[in-house]
Amino acid sequence: MARARIFALAAGILGIVASVARRALAESPHNWQMGLDKAASPTMERITEFHDLLLVVITAIAVFVLGLLLYVMYRFAEKRNPTPTRTTHNTLIEILWTTIPVVILVVIAIPSFKLLYYADRVEDADMTIKAIGHQWYWSYEYPDNGNFTFDALLVPEEDLKEGQLRLLETDNHVVVPVNTKIRLLITAGDVLHSFALPAIGVKLDAVPGRINETWMEVTREGTFYGQCSEICGAGHAFMPIVVEAVSKERFDQWVEQAQKEFARVDEPETSVALTTAE
Repeated sequence: MARARIFALAAGILGIVASVARRALAESPHNWQMGLDKAASPTMERITEFHDLLLVVITAIAVFVLGLLLYVMYRFAEKRNPTPTRTTHNTLIEILWTTIPVVILVVIAIPSFKLLYYADRVEDADMTIKAIGHQWYWSYEYPDNGNFTFDALLVPEEDLKEGQLRLLETDNHVVVPVNTKIRLLITAGDVLHSFALPAIGVKLDAVPGRINETWMEVTREGTFYGQCSEICGAGHAFMPIVVEAVSKERFDQWVEQAQKEFARVDEPETSVALTTAE
């Protein structure tokens, strides 16, 4: 009986370790997570640095304000200050409480603007991917790799395989090569959506009739999860994004297979036109 309990305990520990290992490889949120997702792109690294700077600033402000309140409560308590002062103005204090917030805002604004421009777009992209939001799934096009397209739909809970994540898994993954500058063109076919990948530092609205542009460069191999971040209807919570970053060699192999498996964006209309002409 004791041996059986030991085996059961060991199996449980191994299961927990395996689960943690799978989640470490798959960049996804987990219970009791603190902080941002581990950065997997230069943009996300800069976002994390900016977040850490803001954390220092707001902590210092909170500590200062708390200390000031405690001092005022102690120093100007009724028993220590039975006759309150009649002072209504103090030039130095008024200058300080105006200039110090301005300085703080400038300190925040400079790296903020630099980050906004850095994440906006890339001039020398190595490839392009177009993401199109629909109610309620995403479709993708690879114009530089054969101009093929495919849809990525949520995998139902009853069809999930071992290690796949509920409400985050799709039947087709967006496969990208690591250390490659990728231009992202994002739009929508019906209503507003938002393409968001926390670990890669991408979040951009998908607007019908308009193409918005951003970029990403995944710096390590792995599977990264995101979701639509714009309330787009009843199925809003059921249109996840899965990006699988692989080596450039594996990406070339995947592209060769994808060109055979998925339809070209311009193929159906061209085929019909040629048949009619003949």
